[in-house]
Amino acid sequence: MTRQFKGFIEFIREQGVAGLAVGFILGGAVSKVVTAFVTDIVNPLVGIFLGAAENLKDAKFVMGDVQIMWGDFAAVLIDFIIISAVIYGMFKILGLEKLDKKKQK
Repeated sequence: MTRQFKGFIEFIREQGVAGLAVGFILGGAVSKVVTAFVTDIVNPLVGIFLGAAENLKDAKFVMGDVQIMWGDFAAVLIDFIIISAVIYGMFKILGLEKLDKKKQK
């Protein structure tokens, strides 16, 4: 039984499963806080500079009957970049990159 468990642990370390699990858990835990920060603080500030001070998500270009909703895309992109940076920072600060063992060739 111990041999099988050891094999399972090696599989997890070699395949990067621990890093994937940590990223998934941290992403879910931090996502709401960072999204609120971006939505309530960052997007209004960016909106001021882009001329959409009332709501960045509603910013759009109108060409005839077509509306290009660039503000929603910009808001989601900003959200993604900040969440990615926070997760990366937490991963490095906690030293979680050491959990994964690189497979030797």
